[in-house]
Amino acid sequence: MQCSWKSMVLLALASIAIQYTAIRTFSSKPLSLLCPVGLATTGHAVNCSLRDLTRLGQRTHILILATTRSGSSFVGQLFNQHPEVFYLFEPLYHVQLALLPRLAQSRNLAERRVMLGAARDLLRSLFHCHLSSLESYIRPRPSNHSTDKLFRRGASRSLCSPPVCEVPLGLEEQSLVLSDEGECVKRCGPLNVSLAADACRAKHHAAIKTVRIPQISDLRALIEDPRLNLKVVQLVRDPRGILASRIETFRDTYRLWRLWRATGHRPHNLDLGQINTVCEDFLRSVSLGLARPPWLRGRYMLLRYEDLARFPLQKTRELYSFLGLPLDRSVEDWIINNTRGSSDLSSRQKFTTVRDSAANAENWRVKLSFDMVVYTQTACQPLLELLGYKTVFQARELRNLSYSLVEDRTAPPFFLNN
Repeated sequence: MQCSWKSMVLLALASIAIQYTAIRTFSSKPLSLLCPVGLATTGHAVNCSLRDLTRLGQRTHILILATTRSGSSFVGQLFNQHPEVFYLFEPLYHVQLALLPRLAQSRNLAERRVMLGAARDLLRSLFHCHLSSLESYIRPRPSNHSTDKLFRRGASRSLCSPPVCEVPLGLEEQSLVLSDEGECVKRCGPLNVSLAADACRAKHHAAIKTVRIPQISDLRALIEDPRLNLKVVQLVRDPRGILASRIETFRDTYRLWRLWRATGHRPHNLDLGQINTVCEDFLRSVSLGLARPPWLRGRYMLLRYEDLARFPLQKTRELYSFLGLPLDRSVEDWIINNTRGSSDLSSRQKFTTVRDSAANAENWRVKLSFDMVVYTQTACQPLLELLGYKTVFQARELRNLSYSLVEDRTAPPFFLNN
C-alpha cells in the first residue's frame, strides 16, 4: 500500500510530538529523583552526569542497629575507617533530645511512635545527604548552617577531614580523633553542615549507627524504599554483658543495681524494666530477622558482639561480604591496632574502642553478682536460647572463665539473611 506525501508528513509530525512529550516528561521529573542522594539540593551548580548517576545507583547505605553498651561504637569504626564510607555517629540523639528527652526510659507506645516517625524521616534524609534536615533538631539551632553542638562529631572521620575541616590532620593527629574526640572539635572549629553534606555526596557509601530504634520492624518503610539500597546490621550482645557495662558506665541511672551488687539485697524499687525492655526488643527483632520475611531478605545481617570480639578480622570480612563492599586495608590495620589493647585501659575509658576485645567479651562474669546473673538470665531466657548464650546454675560455673558461655554458631543463615 502506497502512502501519500500528506500521510508521510502527518506520521513525521506525530513522531516528533511523541518524542517531545517523552522529553518533557523526563525533564519535568524532580532532579532529586534522578540524583537520589541530594545533588539537586545543594545550592551549587548541579553536575548530574551519567557517570554520577551510575555511581549513585551503586551506593550502599548501612544502618547499624544496636542498643547502648553492646559494642556498637566498635562496629561503627569498622565503617568509619573506610575511605569511601561517610559515617555518622548517633544523629538520632538530637531527635530524642528535641522531642522526647526521656524516651530512652519510656515504654509508652504513643511516645515511641512519635520518636520513630521523626527518626525514620531523618534517616532517609541523611542517607540522601540532606544533612540540613538535622539542623531542625540541634539545640541551639545552627546559624548559617554552622554548629558546635553536633553530638560526638569527633567520632566521624568524614567530619574531621577536608573539605569539612579546614585544618588537615596529619597521620598522628588523625589517630587522636579516635582516642580524644575533642581534638577534632578543637582543631576544626564549628561544623559547617553544608560542607558536611558535600563530603557525604563525595563518598561512595554511607553508614549510620543508632541505639534509638527498638526493633527491625520499625525500619520496614526504609528497607523497602528502592532508592535507599539500605542494609541493616543488627548487633546483639549477651544481655548480662550489657547490664554489667551499663552499671559501670551509667552510674547514676543504674545506682540501685550497684547497690544490689554491693549489698547482695535487691532494692524493692529497682527498675527491672531497664533490662527487660532490652531483651523484649531484641527477641522480637531477632525473631523477625531470622524468619526471613521477603522484605528483609538480603537486607539483614545478625552479628553477635562476642563473635566479633573473638574473631574481629574474620567477622569483619563476613560483614563486608554481606554488604558487597571491598574491605579496605585501612580497616584491617585499624582492627589489628585496636583489638589488642589493655583490658585495664578499656575499664578506665567508658567510650574507648581500644581494648583487648577477646578478654572483654565475657568479663561481665566477674562484675555481676551471681544473684543478678540468675535474675537476668531468667528474665531473658528465650533470648539467650535464640542467640546461643548459655545459662549458669552455680557461682563457681559463672567465675570459670575457661568455660565459654557463648555457643559456636557461625554458619549461615544464623548471621546472613540472604
